[in-house]
Formats: sequence, structure tokens, C-alpha cells
Amino acid sequence: MATPLDLQEQEQLDSIKHFWKQYGNLITWVLIIALGGFAAFNGWQWMQRDRAVKASVLFDELDKAVTAGDTDKVARVLADMKERYGSTAFAGQAGLLAAKAQFEKGQNDAARASLEWVIGNASEKEYAVLARLRLAGVLLDEKKYDEALKALPTDPPPSFAGLAADRRGDILTAQGKADEARTAYQAAFDAMAPTLDYRRLVEAKLTALGAAPETPATGVTVPAAAGASK
Repeated sequence: MATPLDLQEQEQLDSIKHFWKQYGNLITWVLIIALGGFAAFNGWQWMQRDRAVKASVLFDELDKAVTAGDTDKVARVLADMKERYGSTAFAGQAGLLAAKAQFEKGQNDAARASLEWVIGNASEKEYAVLARLRLAGVLLDEKKYDEALKALPTDPPPSFAGLAADRRGDILTAQGKADEARTAYQAAFDAMAPTLDYRRLVEAKLTALGAAPETPATGVTVPAAAGASK
């Protein structure tokens, strides 16, 4: 004879069977999708790590070619990296490094191409901003002043604002636009931390233009260099 406890257990079992019959397929599919998504995410992470490791190997190879001064190999390795691992951070770094080596070897066309690729494809915004600053420098060296000004980043992150203004000042100075150059250098000086060594170079540029900056901490103006234009 069934006890009340047995009857209660049977009712619970029947309820479970009914629930599973009604929602079992749905629950199964939800679990499959969830587990599949988890597996896919883990697979994607593994693939990203694998790509990063392989990209780092190519970057080391490019770095060695730069050290050896072999710009032909630099170009080959960079092309390989762009094709296979163009979306990795290493590719942006490689483009910047390759451009520096190419510029130092007088290969301005190659340097511009490398920097333009970084600008258009770098996975990190900072690399693209740095590439713009360096491209402006290459164009300045070629006396293509208008192009150099256009190459500068229009809205750089705060950490690059001082460098962008300084490069603008360099271009304007080369154009003979002293007043505009002083404004740019002053913006660069104001944007840089007082402890930054590069700030002293900007100060020297301002002083050479007869506009020694006023240091915010003391309010004392640094005397202009002798012979500086007023």
C-alpha cells in the first residue's frame, strides 16, 4: 500500500516529466548554444594568442633586419606581416619601425608607404597618431609643408597633443611663419609636463623666436637668447 510520502514523490516525478516533455527540447538547445558559444570564445582566444605569438616572431625578425641595416629584408618581412597578421598590434609597431629604418636610409617613398599603412590599418589608435607625426616629419624633410600640415593628427590624445603642436611649430617655422610657429610652440610647451625633458627643447625653440615661455610654477620668464629676433 502506497504511503503519503510515496504519493508525494510520484506527483513530483510526474511534474518533472511533464515539465521536461514541454520544455526539454528548448533547454537542450539553449545549453548547446551556450556551450557552443563558450567553446567558440575559447577557440577565438586561443587563435588570437597563436596569431600574436607568430606575429611577435616576425617582428623579432624585422627588428634584426633593421639592426643589420638590411632594408630590403625589412620590406619583405613587413609585407609578410601585413598580409598574415595585419590586425595585430605587432603589425603597427613593425610599420613604425620599418619606416624609421627606411627614412634613415633615405628611402622616403618606402617610409611614407609604411607610415600610411599604419595610419590606415593600425589596431591601436596611438600607433596611427604616432605614424601621422612621423609622416609629417618625412614630408617636412621633403619641404612639402602643406602636405605635412595635413598629415598631422587633428584630434590627438592628450599624451600626444604636445608633440603634435611641436611638429606643427616646426613646419610653420620652415615656412617662415614665425607668429604662427610661436603659437604652436607655446601650445606644445603648455601641453607638456614640466618634468618632461623634451619640454626644454620646445622652450629653446620659443626662445629662439624671441618668445621665451613663462613658467606656470614661478611666473618667471626665461630671458631670450642673445640675437634672437623680437
